[in-house]
Amino acid sequence: MRAHRRTLCRGPYGGEGERPDETDCADPAVFEIARYDRPPLRVCPVHLGPSLLMAGAVLWPPEITLIGRP
Repeated sequence: MRAHRRTLCRGPYGGEGERPDETDCADPAVFEIARYDRPPLRVCPVHLGPSLLMAGAVLWPPEITLIGRP
């Protein structure tokens, strides 16, 4: 789990759109959400719910993996 502690949150939209490298959140990612035909989305606890609703290609039912501790 330690290697993922440096990974920043990509939520709630998954770092997609006009500026894919920029997100509004600087918190470390704690969860990984599986997506269809895209890389997994790594998010903090605050953006877990919004990411399930708003990020593109999220599998349903969602597949969520714990990758770190807050």
